[in-house]
Amino acid sequence: MKIMVIGGGGREHAIIKKLKESPKVDIIYALPGNGGIAADAVCVDIGAKDIDGAVKFARENNIDLAVVAPDDPLVMGMVDALEEAGVPCFGPDKKAAIIEGSKVFSKKLMKKYGIPTAKYEVFDDMAKAMEYLETAPLPAVIKADGLALGKGVVIAQTRDEARAAVRSMMEDKVFGESGSHIVIEEYLEGPEVSVLAFTDGKVIIPMVSSMDHKRAHDGDTGPNTGGMGTVAPNPFYTASIADECMEKIFLPTLEAMNAEGRSFRGCLYFGLMLTNYGPKVIEYNCRFGDPETQVVLPLLQSDLVDIMLATRDGTLSDTEVRFSDGAACCVIMASDGYPQKYEKGYEISLPSPMPADVQIYVAGARLAGGELLTSGGRVLGVTAVASDLRSAVSKAYGAVGNVVFENAFYRRDIGQRALRAL
Repeated sequence: MKIMVIGGGGREHAIIKKLKESPKVDIIYALPGNGGIAADAVCVDIGAKDIDGAVKFARENNIDLAVVAPDDPLVMGMVDALEEAGVPCFGPDKKAAIIEGSKVFSKKLMKKYGIPTAKYEVFDDMAKAMEYLETAPLPAVIKADGLALGKGVVIAQTRDEARAAVRSMMEDKVFGESGSHIVIEEYLEGPEVSVLAFTDGKVIIPMVSSMDHKRAHDGDTGPNTGGMGTVAPNPFYTASIADECMEKIFLPTLEAMNAEGRSFRGCLYFGLMLTNYGPKVIEYNCRFGDPETQVVLPLLQSDLVDIMLATRDGTLSDTEVRFSDGAACCVIMASDGYPQKYEKGYEISLPSPMPADVQIYVAGARLAGGELLTSGGRVLGVTAVASDLRSAVSKAYGAVGNVVFENAFYRRDIGQRALRAL
């Protein structure tokens, strides 16, 4: 099979490495890929949002399966365009991808179908939003409606912070048109859980749960990032909570999307908060999470190609989806200064040979003269798999010590909260 993966980050590298394990795969193309992905796939200089370019390439190269991984091309309708051209795709069409593309849509969906989530109000008028903030409970969560690279959420502790967030989104347009509509919702407390699930629109099969670490610095301090590390499984997500989520959240979401004529096929991501009043949805994503994918897919024992084709063909109920009983830890190594200002272009030295059960997923690096150089904020993720979480964390940090590049920065407490819970 010839497979094409859209995207060029650590998540895409994890997907590509797992796809490569399938005996069905002959060649994988990455559009655009990156310097690290080039070791596992043929990188093609076509941007992740270039729908016409992707369709043309797929046609010319007789692609058997296209995996559209990032949110932007999904929301823009890349799956629709590729399927129209006769290219089978893994990922939701444009109508279904709105579940991530619009916070307003997803909040209204949950309200309409009784899916537990935070109380909220929607605004497209800044004066009315400011008026509401005068009496809104604090802390307040302010979200831009559309896509904002995972950064369109502000947890405001004070009214001044809340006003500043509204102004930056609606007036200063820091997230462009994504901030024309905003959602202001109640602040939920409790452990956070990420659950990715395969679905063909008829059945939904959750993957191993995970725990993300969003803040830049140890102790969950500093600015929000795209994610500084993950562990799986998440110890807070017990079997009884998983059953409750299936009954009250996962299946109702699938049925709600079907009822709206927006049947979802692909990977549906549930960002959950385990509150004292039960699990509630913080957000939906219409694709694999990053860096959750980097700990979930290494634990997958079944053939990812088979699963992806089954989600597209509606045969997921007849397809094996099996995960190991082990655990995984991913530590993100970033450029010092991320997520604000940072320097690029430093040479990366990777351990050779790689320790058993350790994978390095490259996110922000380019090849120049045969050398791998840093080219982004999040540079790479070091993932270790072991029989238990403590061993996985220890093994991941052991491998991190052997990855070298100037101005490297990473959190030293990934997995500690999970270990305390155990």
